[in-house]
Amino acid sequence: MGNLLYIIAVILVIIWAISFFGGYASGGIIHILLVIAIIAILLRLIRGAA
Repeated sequence: MGNLLYIIAVILVIIWAISFFGGYASGGIIHILLVIAIIAILLRLIRGAA
């Protein structure tokens, strides 16, 4: 389950980067995806370190 969460977080960051730097404006959805991805990565790091 942890690996799947990490993969989803990486995909969300990639989608955010493409849309952010590509100039595609989709409102706050992109930033919400980025926040979710960062939280998922932080949870992965915290759980992995414990």
